[in-house]
Amino acid sequence: MHTYSVTEPQPRRCVFPFAAEASQVAGLRRAVRAELAVLGLSALVDEAQLIVTELASNVVKHVGQGSVATLVLDVGSDQLRMELHDKSGKEPQNLHPDSDEESGRGLQILGALSTTWGTVRTTVGKAVWCELPLALGETRCRIQRAATVMETYSVTVGGSAARLTRRPVLEESATSLILDLLHWLSAHGLDPDDILDRAQTHFEARPGVV
Repeated sequence: MHTYSVTEPQPRRCVFPFAAEASQVAGLRRAVRAELAVLGLSALVDEAQLIVTELASNVVKHVGQGSVATLVLDVGSDQLRMELHDKSGKEPQNLHPDSDEESGRGLQILGALSTTWGTVRTTVGKAVWCELPLALGETRCRIQRAATVMETYSVTVGGSAARLTRRPVLEESATSLILDLLHWLSAHGLDPDDILDRAQTHFEARPGVV
């Protein structure tokens, strides 16, 4: 059974406004995939995309074609919180559809994939939210730290953190950051080649790296 909750601030928030139209659902899924990849959370892509599809489709069907909605991703220390905001105050209903029915399954899927979910009233309508657990580990922590550094660096050199989801921009920014680090190491009397070799050795020692 769903519960009511308040929206709490999280260390990392991504906001995706969209119009509730079937043609935009695929684009919303792609945006979620790209953002989770940048955050090092690719393991959650399948579940997150399925949840996004169900929630967005529910808005299209029950709130109305073309209505304004917003998807919010909040990355906390141990969970990914997903919120779908719309301008309808009507609460979602768990209809318990028969096995041969295709509609009415959104909330069942939500409950099956997430650790917890619920609804919260907002000043303009409501938000349906759910939380997915994050797989804790050193690799994920390193990727999240790198994502924070890359965003800060991109803004420092006059770029936009939002554009880092584009691969050419990401590659150029990463190369520029590494180049600056090499200059910084050299200026402090350290051997850049030695540092690169040590970093590469640690990277290749990770499980699953060929």
